[in-house]
Amino acid sequence: MAIERRPTGFPQQLTIRWAILLLLLITAGELSGCDQVTSVLHRTPLPDLGPRLANSVKLTFDPSFTNLTMQYIDGCNSPHALNVGEEFESLMIDAASKNFRAVTVAAGTPAQIPSDKEIIVTLQRSGLKLWADHVYDRVPADMTIETLVALKDAGGRELGRQNVSIVHNQRLILEPTPRRCDYGNMREFVHDAGIALSTQFMRAVRTQLAATDGSAPVATLPARPVPPTAAMPAQGTPSALMFKATVLDENSKLIFEGGERLRVRVDLVNRGEQELQNITAVLTGTASLLAQFPTTTLSIGRLQAGQSRSMEFVATIPQSLQPERAEIYVAVSDSGTHPQPPPQTLALAIQPAGVTIDDVDHLPATVTEFRQPHTYLISIGIGSYRNRQVPSRKFASSDAQSVASYFQTLGGVPASNILLLQDRKATRSDLDEALLDWMPAHIHKDAVVIIYFAGLASVSSTGETFLIPYDGTATTASRAYPIKDLEAALSRVHAKHTVFLFDGTVSRMEPDSRAKPPLGTLPQWNPTGSSTLHIIGTSGVGQGLEDNQHRHGLFTYYLLRALRGEADTNRDGDLTLGEAVTYLSQKVRWASKTYMNQEQRPLVVPTISPTDSSAALILTKQAAILGTEAH
Repeated sequence: MAIERRPTGFPQQLTIRWAILLLLLITAGELSGCDQVTSVLHRTPLPDLGPRLANSVKLTFDPSFTNLTMQYIDGCNSPHALNVGEEFESLMIDAASKNFRAVTVAAGTPAQIPSDKEIIVTLQRSGLKLWADHVYDRVPADMTIETLVALKDAGGRELGRQNVSIVHNQRLILEPTPRRCDYGNMREFVHDAGIALSTQFMRAVRTQLAATDGSAPVATLPARPVPPTAAMPAQGTPSALMFKATVLDENSKLIFEGGERLRVRVDLVNRGEQELQNITAVLTGTASLLAQFPTTTLSIGRLQAGQSRSMEFVATIPQSLQPERAEIYVAVSDSGTHPQPPPQTLALAIQPAGVTIDDVDHLPATVTEFRQPHTYLISIGIGSYRNRQVPSRKFASSDAQSVASYFQTLGGVPASNILLLQDRKATRSDLDEALLDWMPAHIHKDAVVIIYFAGLASVSSTGETFLIPYDGTATTASRAYPIKDLEAALSRVHAKHTVFLFDGTVSRMEPDSRAKPPLGTLPQWNPTGSSTLHIIGTSGVGQGLEDNQHRHGLFTYYLLRALRGEADTNRDGDLTLGEAVTYLSQKVRWASKTYMNQEQRPLVVPTISPTDSSAALILTKQAAILGTEAH
């Protein structure tokens, strides 16, 4: 997309604001490279649109939407392609997960709870324009997306359809490199446009459901503060008083630490033709958080027609406040008898200083009330090999430790039921001892066995697959560990469920130049007669990506996030194997394309369905849900 001259009506205030932002960034320190710019420019979170609805929905995305790309020309006149479709799809799935009892995606793993509604998203039109503006190396950009959202019931009967569209404006920043070609905040631009589209999408769906069902039912959830009620404007009669509530913090992550100042800003405008009087704003919500505000009611007095004004509630988070998810409801009203604007919900997190909620390396609190004494885990991680010519996996050893720790703390697996093998303690003889001696001595017919392996695997010309132990090589079958031997060991213990997780690289085994496997040969992870569920980080032959930013294998990083509860789509506090499979299948593929410009697709064999007993297998339970249930 070539850069065009923007119409003169574009607000010049944005130029000034971006100029000030640039000066602040430069003052903070020398920036070098795109990554530093993108780390400073925050990513907008999905808003809270209200209580979760009781519906279980199936999302179907037309390929025209999923495969959407947009072209643009950078500052050095080079063409680029933005893969925006998968970013938008992932955000819309996340938005749906925040608003419905359960969510499944077409072509993914089927839902454990049958869907009562289907939502079909089809692309109608799209556009991207970059406008010529060389003030402070800023380029205004407009992204236009219009989709058709169709709603159907469980029988396939169409309940309605609606166009959902956004026009997202943002100024792109030339990356601070010597050539100054591309834009350092392009990824944030796409993300924020996706947030805007996802928000409009969910608002449209919630409105359609309310109109279709009469009143959309609310799912049974843990106790939460009740938002204030307000007279809703009659359809076609918008309130003259309009407002926007925003939580402000220093890093815009909506995560507040002890000692940090929290501000709730309320921007008001009178869109009517008459003066509004006795305007007040009131906060309600999580009691422990509201107690930190000197006042929860502020008066602004009068607003003339067309006039706007702002007010702020300010509090300081005490060091002693316990970690929790909090909500603030903001209601604004005046003394008139006309319709009042509906309240708005602000969601945020409170945590101890120095702890990042999204940091998977911060081990969650142990769920002491949840125990699984019949679950056994063998966690294997091989990052470096005895033969230095074998490629290394930087994070494999630590990943095995993390997986073991998560199953112990959140999975209720006793320490005596966990065997951890890392690097030089994961030789072929160590694997034999674990599978042929330790496992049979502990496991019985009612047991659940989970094998996690982070490292390398190899596939022969016949498709036979081998794990590479510490003392093995990827090119010699005699020094590798056949998957069929692993399966044979698992079958002998007659466990109730067996699960194999693999994160790593799969290469072709070439014992000599005359016996190279055909290019089409695929690894055979599921030998005939095996009852084990195999969840493989990457399908086919190729490299399992490693996430240098979070210092984990990409597959394992999202596995840990799933175990923390992010994959618990029905929000019942139980993270099941079926939920984890669905989450991993979607997130790994999306993250690999979005952040690494590569594609990694997890593989699940055999295919798991909602009726399979293994789909309901509970892997972890969340402490917060247990605490709520106790009441």
